[in-house]
Amino acid sequence: MQTIYKTVGVVGTGAMGRGIAQIAAQTGSVVILMDAQSGAAEKAREALFSQWDKLVEKGRIDAGVASGYKRQLRVAGALAELSGCDLVIEAIVERLDIKKTLFAELETIVPAQTVLASNTSSLSVTAIAAALKHPERFAGYHFFNPVPLMKVVEVIAGLKTSADTCHGLSQYARQMGHTPVQAQDTPGFIVNHAGRGYGTEALRIVSEGIADFATIDRILRDQAGFKLGPFELMDLTGLDVSHPVMESIYHQYYEEDRYRPSVITAQRLAGGVLGRKTGEGFYRYEGSAAQVPAEAPVPEVTEMPPVWVSHRAARRSELLDLLKTLGAQIETGQSPSLQALTLVAPLGFDITTVAVVERLDPARTVGIDMLIDDAATKRRVLATNPATRSDMRDAAHALFARDGKAVSVIRDSGGFVTQRVIATIVNIASDICQQRICSPQDLETAVTLGLGYPRGPLAMGNLYGPTNVLEVLFNMQTVYGDQRYRPSPWLRRRGAIGLSLLQEES
Repeated sequence: MQTIYKTVGVVGTGAMGRGIAQIAAQTGSVVILMDAQSGAAEKAREALFSQWDKLVEKGRIDAGVASGYKRQLRVAGALAELSGCDLVIEAIVERLDIKKTLFAELETIVPAQTVLASNTSSLSVTAIAAALKHPERFAGYHFFNPVPLMKVVEVIAGLKTSADTCHGLSQYARQMGHTPVQAQDTPGFIVNHAGRGYGTEALRIVSEGIADFATIDRILRDQAGFKLGPFELMDLTGLDVSHPVMESIYHQYYEEDRYRPSVITAQRLAGGVLGRKTGEGFYRYEGSAAQVPAEAPVPEVTEMPPVWVSHRAARRSELLDLLKTLGAQIETGQSPSLQALTLVAPLGFDITTVAVVERLDPARTVGIDMLIDDAATKRRVLATNPATRSDMRDAAHALFARDGKAVSVIRDSGGFVTQRVIATIVNIASDICQQRICSPQDLETAVTLGLGYPRGPLAMGNLYGPTNVLEVLFNMQTVYGDQRYRPSPWLRRRGAIGLSLLQEES
């Protein structure tokens, strides 16, 4: 294969640097590994040789192919040996001063046509290039770990980066079998920026005492289709990685409320409770297996009360059909009888507010989350308010579990769990587009490949309805009085006129 960059230098031989070196060599480039730590580059080369040998043993590549890859991989003892490179990629520690020093030295070694790139995940590309004489040839080139499997790379232009530099890096990413996405030089770029809603909102739900870690993970997996719940994901990543990213993006955006970190992760980080790597995080681990607490059993209810459904309930007709299928005795009057279990299905509001506004008896009022079509979910979520009687809570739980579908019962929350997490994700994604950080399509590609969401955040907003997401956000802002939930103009305008969230302005 004829590659754009025939010789590529990789500085830094940790997991990220090795991964970049691996795919560059497999693309046909001569790769020169360099590390300031004595012997590290040699160890990285041996690790890659071993990896290719294992692929041969498994029959995934031929021995001749592996030998070719090995011939492409070389080790440098000093930066000066990178003088013949067409591209140098840095994958060292995330410290601005160290990166600036490295590139200043590289600029004195490599010729003027050599492209310089940083794999930084959180630092300003413009700031790294500030002291360079030729910042136009410098860009961010952010891969994700493990590099061979995570098939997206962010190409980030600093203020003075040339279009040709970004074009060449994008083309090379495609040659490596990756999908490039173009991002402006903003905190978190695309993926780490778009990912702020999932974990931080889940942490807020826990901090309000609404549900525990395992319940929130179950809800977001089973009801919304995420592969991992937010606490499972943070345990996998490690709080030593995820919490500093929360802090960094929050402070770089001058304490923007949408990105506010949580004292929960700060405390756990300080206590060394980091996740799988320490054997304890939000879950305890025996080997690699998380010790997940069992779900509460379905209550036994001998006599089921009649059920009355609020006339303002979301998806009211679908909810009534579901209740008929479950064999409920449904009341059809304008108001519930004194014996009735009263069901509400708000968007964004908490159950207490709905009970007060609709003049319902809070002791008999239970909420159900109907944002998502019941047929499309594996779990139903109910919410009580502080006055809900235990018999009414248990009756609702038993009723909605009659067909065998899982049921979670949480405490009162504006937006339940799924509504508020999805709305936060969609809102942050909308504002990324509003700020022109990237195109809507690049955002969708980056998030689905980089975060593994069931669909892109804008497609998620379209699926559940921009007007519904807007209603959730407006109502949550009313409940909590928090600017965190103010809708992005991108979402507000498209929701108001019925446009797709993927629709760019002409």
